[in-house]
Amino acid sequence: MEKTFTILCPTDFSECSLNAIEYACKLGEKHQAHLILFHVLNREDYLKLAPRDPEGKHQLDFVNQKLRNLQIAVEEEGIKNGLKSCGIALKEGKIVQDTLSFAQEKKVDLIVVGTEGMNELRENIIGSRSSRLVEQSDRDILVVPRKVFFKRPRKFVYASDYLEEDKLAIQKVVEWAAFFNAEIDLVHVSSSHKAIDKILHMTMVDEIKPFVRYDKINYVLKSYRDDLALGLENYLQVAKGDILVTLSKKKSFFDQIFSKNLSKKMSYFLNKPLWVIKSF
Repeated sequence: MEKTFTILCPTDFSECSLNAIEYACKLGEKHQAHLILFHVLNREDYLKLAPRDPEGKHQLDFVNQKLRNLQIAVEEEGIKNGLKSCGIALKEGKIVQDTLSFAQEKKVDLIVVGTEGMNELRENIIGSRSSRLVEQSDRDILVVPRKVFFKRPRKFVYASDYLEEDKLAIQKVVEWAAFFNAEIDLVHVSSSHKAIDKILHMTMVDEIKPFVRYDKINYVLKSYRDDLALGLENYLQVAKGDILVTLSKKKSFFDQIFSKNLSKKMSYFLNKPLWVIKSF
């Protein structure tokens, strides 16, 4: 029996998490997936809002109802377009730790999370939580910026560092791109203009082509002497890419661009979703 593709979407009911739900639903339609809307309760926050409800029953009912309303909205829009099902889950604890534990428990294939969201129960930017989810997750994760609303992606930009794992990761990108008949730019950003870069690039292209059965893919080598993250951002803008894809492996673009001060680096791409491939 074929396993159903499962997407987990944490929500704090903020604008950015609602954008993430929209992305999760649209991807779920293409994958014919099971989507889980997930909320982590923080008892301290709710006690401040309702000190006369120490057991948190009314707040629990309130959050359950909000999740249920979201579930109904997703089902009404998504089921008719291919989404298999939508469930909800609620847990009390720590957002990052419990989200990742739940993802492992349910064997989810993808986590879709919003960034730069304002938790409506406390004045806290959750961008740092998104960063920790990306760093600590062993599942693929799609980070959706607060002001980015879903539109059919026309181009995926895959940041390559000539790793052997690129051959497997690019096949995932091809699957997504095919859903939307989108282009793929497989791009390597170098900090030099050395001839060796061109040779490595040509070698990588020759090695990876047999693994890619897709017509709409471009192989690009770009040189950018300054910060590689800025170079990649520049390419993403100029090439009109809709989703940035990177592989989270040692010595990869992910480490060069995102591992140092990940929250700050992620801010470079706040106008484009970031898909971090973690496993195959």
